Order: sequence, then structure tokens, then C-alpha cells
Amino acid sequence: MIITQVVLHPLSIPLKAPFVTSLGALSDVANVVVEVRTRSGAVGWGECSPFWTINGETQGTCMVVGEHLAAALLGHDALDIEGAHVRMDRLIFGNNSIKSAFDIALHDLAAQHADLPLWKYLGGERYFDPITDYTVSLGDPEKMAADAEAIVAAGFPVIKVKLGGAGDLDIRRIRAIRSRVPSIPLRIDANQGWDPATAIHVLNALADAGIEHCEEPIPRWQFMELRRVREASPIPIMADESCCDHHDAERLIALGACQRFNIKLGKSGGLFKARKIIALAAQAGLTVQVGGFLESRLAWSAAAALALSSPCVRYGDMDTPLMFSADPVEGGIRYLEGGRVRLPEGRGLDARLSDAHRSSGTSLSVAG
Repeated sequence: MIITQVVLHPLSIPLKAPFVTSLGALSDVANVVVEVRTRSGAVGWGECSPFWTINGETQGTCMVVGEHLAAALLGHDALDIEGAHVRMDRLIFGNNSIKSAFDIALHDLAAQHADLPLWKYLGGERYFDPITDYTVSLGDPEKMAADAEAIVAAGFPVIKVKLGGAGDLDIRRIRAIRSRVPSIPLRIDANQGWDPATAIHVLNALADAGIEHCEEPIPRWQFMELRRVREASPIPIMADESCCDHHDAERLIALGACQRFNIKLGKSGGLFKARKIIALAAQAGLTVQVGGFLESRLAWSAAAALALSSPCVRYGDMDTPLMFSADPVEGGIRYLEGGRVRLPEGRGLDARLSDAHRSSGTSLSVAG
């Protein structure tokens, strides 16, 4: 399956409401969709959602770097995914977001070639519907509590709460939520917003709040302090921004820094390296969450397939397509009652960018 053409589609869609974390507020999706065509006529689809404050990429940089990656992969065998990563990594350091879009498209082609749905191609042994939480953005405690109540009314079985402000204010935010939703499990995400002392204070103050885990409590560059936070915390620690690829995972495991990893395809560079993180986590007895940025159902179809690939994947944070004001995808995952995510039944990713959204921006085509 020789690659003969790559088309890069910018994808821009307003959100229904601003998505607010300790790193800032976002009101629009600014993604890139990659379409990889082969000599045999097969087409693979991938997508990335660059996040300035986490992976240092934008839609604009992804379009520029994507053009160079496309040129490097022309004439390459699409089934040689490891070789494709070698080419991409030799060409340019980092840029894992746009690399992940290419990786997803290549996995789509490989699963189609194997005549398998992507989840089975990735090694999944049985089908089940992954469960997603739904996220409460950072804000006023009473507004966050009202949002949490609405999420429960919508039928979601678990809530993720964005924190990472002043420690005592974050405690009040959780107390306000608990006053409205006393029993549903909560997950909290500080997005690097606390220093170690504040993290330890907040996590101990919330020991009785029914919290499953806390994502990235301290700045990613303070990963050497993460073990101290983990040892002092009654709430399990999940590494997110400090765990991008398998090299980061290996380092965090050696340090004993956390009990869980949050894997995002846009951090790892795609499924190929994400599976390496899962293998390391399984070997070390850690559990994994499949999360993401602001991807559409296209990239989430790949992430949901990854969630079925290993029993150490225990948690799903797959809610962002529900925040879009318009759906740009044909096929792909569907959201059911109770936070369940139904994977598509066809070969490969079984998801593609709709015709209407292929013409919504200036696409870039690189052909051999």
C-alpha cells in the first residue's frame, strides 16, 4: 500500500460553550484532518487537535509541518507504521500532535488491509462499550455545581472537574459540587495548576470527597516532585502532561511518581507509541485512562479503539465531541445513554470527514 497523496484539511468549529482549564479558555476547535491515499485506492483518515499550552502546536504549525511530513512519507509503504514514525522523527523533533494524525490514518489503512475493525487490529479480544465521563470547566463554585448537576441529569455516571486555581478556592469548588451531587464519582484535573505544597494540602482536604484520581497536580517540569505528592496524597495521582510518550512513561515508572497514566494520542504521537505506554503500564501494574484534547469523533474513534486494546485501560475521558456546535464526521463512534461510547462496526477506523467540512477551509494536497 504505497502512499501517493496526502491531503491536509483544516477543521474549525465553534464550541457550544467555552472550555476552561487552569491553562486558559478555548471557544473554538482548530484541528487538522489528514487524508492519506494509496496507489491501491485505499484511503486512511486521521485527525489531531493541537493544544498551544501543552504540545506547543497550533492549526497553522500543523499545516506547515504536515506538508513536510507528507512529502517525507510519499512512496512509503503505509503498512510500515514503525518505519513511518522513524521517518517523521528523523525529519523533525516533537510535533506529536500532527504526527498523531498521520499515525491514525496509517492505522486506519492497516486495519482496512487486515479486514478488521481498528479495535481488533490493535489487539482487542472482546468488544464492550467504553464509558466516558463529562467535564465541568473551571469557574465559579456555584456555576460548577450547577453544571455538575446538569451532567448527572443527562445520565453520565462520572464527572471530571477542572481545578488548578487557588487551593482553598478549589476545595470550595468540590464542596459546592458535592452539595448538589453527593454520590457520583468525581475525577479532578489540576492541569499543572498547583505547586507541590498546595497539591498535598488540597488532596488531603478532599480525601472524603469520593474522588477517583487527580490528573497532573503540579507543573510537568516538576516531575521529580511528583512522587512526594503521590506519597502524601490519599487520592491516586494520574500523570498527564508529564507523560507524553513511552520514554516519559518509563521515567515516571522508575521514579514511582504516580499510579496512573492519562494517554492522549496528540501527546504520544499516535497509536503506535501510545501502545508502548500501555505495555509499560501493564508491566508495572499501573492503570490507564484514554483521554484527549478537542478532537472530533474522527480521532476519538481511534482513541476508543485503543481503550479496548488492553485490560489496564480502566478510564475514559472521551467527551469533547459532545461540546462541538456542529458534527463534521461521517461514521465513527456514537454516544449512547449512560456515557456509553459505541464503536463503529466497519473495517479500520470507519470514520471520515464529511464532504461539507472538507470544503470549509483551504486544504493542502501533497502528491507524488
